[in-house]
Amino acid sequence: MKKIVSIPCILVGLASASFAQTGSVAEPVRYIGGQTVDPSVHEGRLRYAIGTENRQTMRANRTHPEYADGYGWTYNHASNLCYWNNTFYQQYLSNPVDEHVAPGQTLIVKSKDGRHWEKPEVVFPPYKAPEGVKIPAGYHGYMMHQRMGFYVAPDGRLLVIAFYGHTDDPFGKGGIGRVVREAYKDGSYGPIYFIRYESEANWNESNTSYPFYKKSTDAGFVTACDALLKDKLMTFQWYDEDHGVDGFYNGNKSGQALSYYHRKDGKVVALWKKSLVALSDDEGKTFSEPVKVPTFLMSGGKQWGQKTDDGRYAISYNPIEQTQYRFPLVVVTGEDGVLFDNMLLIQGEVPVRRFTGRWKDFGPCYMRGIEEGNGNPPGNDMWMTYTVNKEDVWVSRTPVPIQYAVKGTVSDNFDALALEGAVPNWNIYAPKWAPIEVVKAPNRTGKALQLSDTDLYDYARAIRVFQEGTKAQTSLDIFADATNTGRLEIDLTDQYGNRPVRVRFDENGQIIATAGSTEKVVSSYQKGQWYKIEILTEANTHGNYTLLINGKKVLEKAQLAEAVKSIERLSLRTGAYRNFPTRQTPNETNDPPLKGADEPCAPTMFFVDNVIVKTN
Repeated sequence: MKKIVSIPCILVGLASASFAQTGSVAEPVRYIGGQTVDPSVHEGRLRYAIGTENRQTMRANRTHPEYADGYGWTYNHASNLCYWNNTFYQQYLSNPVDEHVAPGQTLIVKSKDGRHWEKPEVVFPPYKAPEGVKIPAGYHGYMMHQRMGFYVAPDGRLLVIAFYGHTDDPFGKGGIGRVVREAYKDGSYGPIYFIRYESEANWNESNTSYPFYKKSTDAGFVTACDALLKDKLMTFQWYDEDHGVDGFYNGNKSGQALSYYHRKDGKVVALWKKSLVALSDDEGKTFSEPVKVPTFLMSGGKQWGQKTDDGRYAISYNPIEQTQYRFPLVVVTGEDGVLFDNMLLIQGEVPVRRFTGRWKDFGPCYMRGIEEGNGNPPGNDMWMTYTVNKEDVWVSRTPVPIQYAVKGTVSDNFDALALEGAVPNWNIYAPKWAPIEVVKAPNRTGKALQLSDTDLYDYARAIRVFQEGTKAQTSLDIFADATNTGRLEIDLTDQYGNRPVRVRFDENGQIIATAGSTEKVVSSYQKGQWYKIEILTEANTHGNYTLLINGKKVLEKAQLAEAVKSIERLSLRTGAYRNFPTRQTPNETNDPPLKGADEPCAPTMFFVDNVIVKTN
């Protein structure tokens, strides 16, 4: 009898399977790093992108609008960024309380250095329909919604763009149209025009509030608008509000909130929300079918991709699946725009939300950088804008190449730095009411790092990454200003953010250190005097540290507060450690504003100098 050979079913399955080739339209990008986010902590237990500077550009204030935008509106979101005429332009949307609820307007904040920002000004005011034009049934007023804000034309003109729609659905038939105006070098703006009407409705000059751009008597402005309309990459960002039923997008399919960059082979990589990616090899005239890339974990927050000044690539996003909890804000990097590695923190702080409102998700999100062609600030940095809790507006600056490790001894005395300038190698978190600056040192020559704080619900934080080691000798000088009423917390942490060494200058003139599970008062301190703090740390299974103040040993071989394998960061903070809100904190609530949120509190003010860290 002839022998019958059975073929295992698994082999048949493998023979007929097809696989996505990384870099192709089936999988345009891939994250190959092993780092993932721990959802139980704000920082996600990630390392920092060294030298990232986060500064708040607008702090919402309902009862004292003069401190904020002049209006007292507390929903602020969807910011965009460009650099033009030696100036940063940051655009954002604003509503009184809730997302997608009228009235809505668009504002711009400007800065010469990216650190000190002017007061916001309205660039597109709330929409007022012409007399006799009624709000369609089912809608409740007018709002703004846009995914892009700027376009630098071929002749160098800057166009500012926004979109008017109906509450509470600006998309599709809920939209009116996209408006444009020119920004002039003297700081003023030209008239507002419509550049494109929503293609699923019957809007035109007869039933809208602004003329069509072709009516402008400025031929250069019209030419700039024509160039924008022909730019298929720039205008594909408009798809969210106008699906182009008139064929404007050449039948291309789109996700939400497009960002894009050019790979080294010339192909354009398109990135959208919810991990969607596509490719174009004809400058955006056609795109491949958007595909979900499983290695990029994200939800309803945006993602941002770009080529950085060192010729490498970066993608920034919130690596979580929960839309309501958009933290932390991270970056991954790669050499070719295809493979990305090393998930690092850009922003790991989540302050409490001061004002509730509809869809005001927690955390730093909706990040946008500077689009190709929209300027390149001096220096080798990656700049991004984002909002926190859909409430306050921020900007970040990350030096490139983007790195997470330091080699050698740290020795920072700040004397060679510019006053109020950048602080190299330090990670800075500076709210409007809790700034961090390089200043003249009090009661000594040279300069120092000043941490101030009058924000009842936030703090200033400065982090210095040093060479990872199991043994570390750390010293720094601390000075409490005569006006100080607050605290300075000093932590040594490992790469995951665990805090084995905790020392603080408290509000009552005491220096307190944690030994194991116990806090001990180790010394008193006087305002207006410098104190030299030395910490000798051994991080191992039975780790300990010794603390000296002005050369006097006040704590010897104290048990670490947490067991760690090594340490690599010095953290200075003008407030207590926080991990609230959590991912279980209710998002959709209707609570009153936090008490005292709109009033500066009594000042916290400390100075730091002569930071030295040696490890082995």
